[in-house]
Amino acid sequence: MTQATKVRRALISVSDKGGLVERAQALVDMGVELVSTGGTSKALKAAGLAVKDVADLTGYPEMMDGRVKTLHPAVHGGLLYLRDNESHKADADKHGIEAIDLVYINLYPFEATVASGADFEDCIENIDIGGPAMLRAAAKNGDSVSVCTDGGDLDAVLAEMASAGGRVGRDTSRKLAAKTYARTAAYDAAISNWYAKQLDDSAPDWVGFGGKLNEALRYGENPHQKAAFYVTGENRPGVATAKQVQGKALSYNNINDTDAAYELIGELGNDVPAVAIIKHANPCGVAQAGSVIEAYREALACDSTSAFGGIVALNRPLDGMTALEISQIFTEVVIAPGADDAALEIFAKKKNLRLLLTDGLPDPSSSGTFVKTVAGGLLVQDRDFGRISKDDLKVVTKIAPTAQQLDDLLFAWRVAKHVKSNTIVYAKNGATVGIGAGQMSRIDSARIAARKAEDAKEKEGFDMLRTQGCVAASDAFFPFADGMLAAAAAGASAIIQPGGSIRDDEVIAAADEAGLAMVLTGMRHFRH
Repeated sequence: MTQATKVRRALISVSDKGGLVERAQALVDMGVELVSTGGTSKALKAAGLAVKDVADLTGYPEMMDGRVKTLHPAVHGGLLYLRDNESHKADADKHGIEAIDLVYINLYPFEATVASGADFEDCIENIDIGGPAMLRAAAKNGDSVSVCTDGGDLDAVLAEMASAGGRVGRDTSRKLAAKTYARTAAYDAAISNWYAKQLDDSAPDWVGFGGKLNEALRYGENPHQKAAFYVTGENRPGVATAKQVQGKALSYNNINDTDAAYELIGELGNDVPAVAIIKHANPCGVAQAGSVIEAYREALACDSTSAFGGIVALNRPLDGMTALEISQIFTEVVIAPGADDAALEIFAKKKNLRLLLTDGLPDPSSSGTFVKTVAGGLLVQDRDFGRISKDDLKVVTKIAPTAQQLDDLLFAWRVAKHVKSNTIVYAKNGATVGIGAGQMSRIDSARIAARKAEDAKEKEGFDMLRTQGCVAASDAFFPFADGMLAAAAAGASAIIQPGGSIRDDEVIAAADEAGLAMVLTGMRHFRH
């Protein structure tokens, strides 16, 4: 430990008072004087600890409902003055400013307030001003001041002080300073993004994003890439908010694929039991059925080869029978809104299988922000929350789809939204029967999806190709009729697509000639 600072005085002001008294007592036991504010001071005094109020330092009482209390030279001078600078020390002595060697501040819960759905005024009142100012001041003088933004920071500092005669080393204090600037940056980003949303400003002049470390990952997409998982505090059911019941730690790819799986299952809602199986962020089988186990079997039948080592997402709680069925093949992750005791017991025998449980399904119609990095910049857009209902569909062919075909068309469309472009999805009776993903040419996607159905017929022993009489969904328009005709050749009898090509008339005429029903959505779902 190099150039350690003796901690003689600590300023504590926290909104989260969990463990407050115990930590403050540990400081007092090491001879540290406590300075505090408002509710924190009251809590410490109620516990019998000697505390000096900030008002005693500043000579001013807290005012304006606590909005003004720490913005004063007596506080910031004690944080900022350089201990080895004679001019600074002279100024401190002249104005009666005493050093503050440790700061423990967690900020007003702005992010939690927003997540709770609070109104504008409540959100504004939960914007901390003095807290970030003190944290940043202390961090600027990080060689002399240990700044703690959460209880874990203070616990580490207390342990070091206990082993070093009440001192904190420069290496530790600099690490804490770096963390502090990241915390205040994330806090300010949350505020600015919320404010932009209130103003309906989709492209503010400056934008910031922040997150809290959830865990450092072993590696990224590949072993030579470093990676970590951060959470933003968005109150959305999914991989970031789920409880991991069992299994080894999630990998970068597990997290990415599980997110894709649960967003897709959220798209389908929970009116009917549904299961999605994901591999490399693309669905290899999706189905709705009368029960979860039936939906799993139908989803698996679409492409059981690709399902090996995949992610399984359910829209209903996992039951024992379905858990037993899933455990018959190697599965990386299962995510569901709950699980019964029988399911937990069955999965407990699969030590490497990760089971994640959530408190609900993500809302596919809710807004959110999607961010992607490019060299030297960020691409920022809304989450794709576009939704299509039957009333939005426009029949453009001489033959109109049947009621069953309409149900399957909407199902296939919702699945296609979550498949990498270009994509073609074949579906029948509420289940995918062929998926072609991520191809440069739409006709190639149509052919790959057909090949998946042929493989399934051979492997599963079906009497006929399951694509016979199916429907097909295309995530974007057909630039030529060839991709649509490839789908027809695979057995599709109805098509759903956005429309909007300069050759729409040719494509529609070809559909009429082939005896197909076709509906247009007017909305595309590119996914890159």
